[in-house]
Amino acid sequence: MDPGIIGQSLARIEGPLKVTGTAAYTSDHTKERVAYAVPVGSTIANGRIAALNISKAREMPGIVEIYHRGNVGALYKPSPEAGAIDEARPPFADDVIRYYGQYVALVVAETFEDATAAASVVDVVYADVAAPNVELQLVADDEPAEVSRRGDPEAAYDASPIKIDRTYITPAETHNPIELHASLATYDDDGFTLYETTQAIVNHRNVVSEILNVPRENVRIVMKFLGSGFGGKLWPWSHGTLAAAAARNLGRPVKLVVTRKQMFQTVGHRARTQQRVRMSAQRNGSLTSLRHEAVNDAGMLDEYDENCGEATPHFYGTSNLLVTGGQTRRNIGSPTAMRGPGAVPGLFATESAYDELAIELGLDPVQLRLQNEPTRDQSLDVPFSSRHYAECLTVGAEKFGWSLRSPAIGSMRKDGSILGWGMSGCSWLAARFAAEARVELHADGSARVAIGTQDIGTGTYTVLAQLVAETTGIPIGRITVELGDTRLPPGPTSGGSMVTASVIPAVLEAARAAMKSAIGLATTLERQPFKGWSPEDLNFQSGKIVARNGASGKQIDYHEVLQNASVAMVSGGGKAASTFGEEHPKRSSHSYGAHFLEIAWQPEIARLRVNRVVTVIDAGRIVNPRAALNQIEGAVVMGVGMALLEEAHYDPRTGAPINSNLADYIVATNADTPRMDVTFLDYPDTKLNELGARGVGEIGLAGMASAIASAVYHATGVRVRTLPIDIEKLL
Repeated sequence: MDPGIIGQSLARIEGPLKVTGTAAYTSDHTKERVAYAVPVGSTIANGRIAALNISKAREMPGIVEIYHRGNVGALYKPSPEAGAIDEARPPFADDVIRYYGQYVALVVAETFEDATAAASVVDVVYADVAAPNVELQLVADDEPAEVSRRGDPEAAYDASPIKIDRTYITPAETHNPIELHASLATYDDDGFTLYETTQAIVNHRNVVSEILNVPRENVRIVMKFLGSGFGGKLWPWSHGTLAAAAARNLGRPVKLVVTRKQMFQTVGHRARTQQRVRMSAQRNGSLTSLRHEAVNDAGMLDEYDENCGEATPHFYGTSNLLVTGGQTRRNIGSPTAMRGPGAVPGLFATESAYDELAIELGLDPVQLRLQNEPTRDQSLDVPFSSRHYAECLTVGAEKFGWSLRSPAIGSMRKDGSILGWGMSGCSWLAARFAAEARVELHADGSARVAIGTQDIGTGTYTVLAQLVAETTGIPIGRITVELGDTRLPPGPTSGGSMVTASVIPAVLEAARAAMKSAIGLATTLERQPFKGWSPEDLNFQSGKIVARNGASGKQIDYHEVLQNASVAMVSGGGKAASTFGEEHPKRSSHSYGAHFLEIAWQPEIARLRVNRVVTVIDAGRIVNPRAALNQIEGAVVMGVGMALLEEAHYDPRTGAPINSNLADYIVATNADTPRMDVTFLDYPDTKLNELGARGVGEIGLAGMASAIASAVYHATGVRVRTLPIDIEKLL
């Protein structure tokens, strides 16, 4: 392996396609005779359909068909073995309305405008309409499940001299990628080709094939470019199934693009959570117990678990711990994963509580964390594969200037503002999904790597090219990356920050297999420098085949070997097994980090701003620091939005998301972006993969909200435990 490409801050190889408008996103695709579909959503959240009057809509210009429960055809609930899906109920499965915006009909027309106009006059008559349950107070419907337990946390808490008991709430948050969810479905005798906005093409194929009741090999999913997803595009949603069903019924392509308003109703959101945290300690700061009890809301038919305690068992060093999780059903659309599911809302609660415990103890919050740093994963009783959280804390504190912090509330001022300094730790899981890859070496000196994963805007195209370039020595500009199609070898889901870690073993194995084939060819050709040599005596270096000991001085470009043999290419395949969800792991694999930040508070004009952020991340070896930096910076800005701005409101009368647009649902923008200083520690985790790389997509968001809440308390003396931190809560 020729060193140098891995670890370089490279521009994304697909960048020119995006900035020139050449990259085709899902809704950019079109087909001859394409028809346009617009769903009709319910205007109640609790009741049933008594009648569906579509006669007026049918008379509108350009109408092709109007689908509903009576004529869409059979759609089936997928089995758990098929894959992941959050709203498992097939569309139009019954007449019961369980959330506002639930699809009740689908208008298909010759143009999008015709379909929209007709959808607006579909008349739905409802019966048994009742007030929706969108209650904010969360109490688990059933006995909460025990996620993790060790020791006797109840007794240890009661016996401890210092203890806190706090409840923290995170609201429903809505994914708002610029690219709307979309589907373009085609159907012929060979089956379906579905252009989808998805973060998981293989899972999408497997699940949708069961919903449509066709063999997997008869479903092809294509997704070359995604305009971000943040988890909302992980699993299939009912609009895609409806587009496919309509295409099959009509025998022509059907395109469906979800509206921004529907993005708040029918394609998931981060669940609302309510978390009770009880912590206790000795007076010297030794943590004696931790109980973390979480409840999240879910749709009426869902089993969605936000898993707020994901990080708690391994992150905190204490002999006495209990983590539980429960759900309560509401008349809302199905929640789904949102960037950093589980750990992000969970760490807001536990890290905020840790800060409150430090205040009770009169200790610096960094000191408290260092003092209680575990040496092994106490929940699994296994060693950490790699854990440098303590260094994240010390390096971050030094870079931020934490030693200059005055702990008294409101005691730090600058330029007419009261400054607040806060910090938080963070963690995120590290694992691999199963992956397969194919690498081809071509006679023209180029290479191709193919894998059925997807690039969701995070730099996967470039990472794959880097892996092949580093292994073969072929210039990165001569490498083609093919992904985003289920006809390729199956690849991992783009979720959980696991794509890079997952593809490394498969791609390296595939590249080496292709190189081995080229070497083998070189030993069998007449009039070649290595005719009759043993392949074991040869190496593939910098695109050349050379003697292993280098003594002979003989070498030949690999593409000359292929040309001389009249072979267009040699190829190799590679596979990597999954480590995600191992029942009895031998090691605890996670990434770690620490955030330090400063907020400025001007009470006279009620202005609150995050000024600067210092983040230190321990995520193993960083394959492309530029792309990784983009991920952390984007996550930090998203954390500002989570802490200060974002909250979906539901109308208690109708169950409708009220602020279902980008004017009323406030997200962080350039004006809210703080100065950022990001440092990556360099500790390759080779127990996870050969290069020692872990993911960085989500860890930058974990802990940000708690750091901001702690800084706000330091400046104002107001401890906000219910996000977002509205100005009204500080006044």
